[in-house]
Amino acid sequence: QVQLVESGGGLVQAGGSLRLSCAASGLTVSSKPMGWFRQAPGKEREFVAAISWMGGTTYYADSVKGRFTISRDNAKNTVYLQMNKLKPEDTAVYYCAAKRGAGRYNFSAEYDYWGQGTQVTVSS
Repeated sequence: QVQLVESGGGLVQAGGSLRLSCAASGLTVSSKPMGWFRQAPGKEREFVAAISWMGGTTYYADSVKGRFTISRDNAKNTVYLQMNKLKPEDTAVYYCAAKRGAGRYNFSAEYDYWGQGTQVTVSS
């Protein structure tokens, strides 16, 4: 049974940092591309970041490029999203997802498995 469990969300002031973690079971994070998406109230779920199979290549939404970093620790079977210089518009529920294989990294339908999400709230 595949499970993705996000943690690390919380309330921070603008300009602050958070690191989100996605602990995986039932799959190996190095065996599939992994991604982070987010969804703010009343808005569509949007792509945030992704990391390729076996790592090495990362992808970011323009809105977070230069501020967020996706990484994986294969020994811990965990994917991370380091978020720096947070802005109020980053407020959302953040979801970890595992991609089925080759395809568009920024398209949510390409991902097979999803976590339950972790709330990030950035105050101004």
